[in-house]
Amino acid sequence: MAEKNTSFVLEKAGQVQYEDRPVPELKHDTDVLVNIKQTGICGSDVHYWVSGAIGDFVVRAPMVLGHESSGIVSAVGAGVTSLAPGDRVCLEPGIPCRVCTFCKSGRYNLCPDYAFAATPPYDGTLAKYYVLPHDMCFQLPAHVSLEEGALIEPLAVAVHIVKRADVRPGQSVVVFGAGPVGLLCAGVARAFGAAKIISVDINEERLAFARKFAATGTFAPSKTPAAESAKRLIDEQELGVGADVAIEASGAEPSVQTAVHVLRSGGTYVQGGMGKPDVSFPVTAMTTKELVVRGSFRYAEGDYPLAVQMVADGKVRVKELITKMVPFDKAEEAFSDVKAGKGIKILIGGVA
Repeated sequence: MAEKNTSFVLEKAGQVQYEDRPVPELKHDTDVLVNIKQTGICGSDVHYWVSGAIGDFVVRAPMVLGHESSGIVSAVGAGVTSLAPGDRVCLEPGIPCRVCTFCKSGRYNLCPDYAFAATPPYDGTLAKYYVLPHDMCFQLPAHVSLEEGALIEPLAVAVHIVKRADVRPGQSVVVFGAGPVGLLCAGVARAFGAAKIISVDINEERLAFARKFAATGTFAPSKTPAAESAKRLIDEQELGVGADVAIEASGAEPSVQTAVHVLRSGGTYVQGGMGKPDVSFPVTAMTTKELVVRGSFRYAEGDYPLAVQMVADGKVRVKELITKMVPFDKAEEAFSDVKAGKGIKILIGGVA
């Protein structure tokens, strides 16, 4: 009897089920078949599960969820020399076209034909097996666990954000949002040499974790106008004329506004969090302070290797973010926990 590829499938908003699908084939000599062993749950996975859409990306047909994964190489194409069966890898879960201007310049995250896992119409990694090109599979050092490997994906997101912010040694960085990506941004900023790293969140438990993880200070905003909140933050954290860098990793409109006001003139603002499609933005403050304003989307050239190296060198302790691990047959329970805001990062084990 042929082996099956058991998968966790979103049928439509609010409805998931397990399906035995065919094991994916190696379509190209450069492909690698990976036996998935650990998968983290991202907010986007939960959003698709709850509402069936994120912006223009709408689930119109059953789709396998998940994209934060690690596993063990099961088979390789004839042209693959960098990996072999048995190798432990983390997955960069997308396939760019490789020929457009963005791909050729190393900014393949902006490729208009990027086939990204668990983004309609492309299936994700919550399955027994998944196929990727060999250069999208990164071998894990012997001392890095598969659990840590599953956190390389969100860490690469944070690496890209902090690189977009051009964080430099000695700078002050304020990170809005102490969810997984916000916490990892704080960790990467610290590794890049930032002198002050302030984590901002309304959840006191997450702020307490941020202080242990990477932040040099924390701030809990109150329901006051953004400019007032920013002034209190600057005063309490002794940021002088304002922060050098503000990273918005929550997507919350009040955080977007406060982040602009907390910056010094000439400072850098990076939007990494996803929230409402349109928000009220302090454009006058942005203009008169001549802020550098940038967006950040997924990851690009060099971000994954750097993320792996940071974990290998102990510069970002991703394992500390793991608060729960569940077997594959409890995947929906894990999704419910993430939706309820329980813990920081929950992992789903591979198919037994």
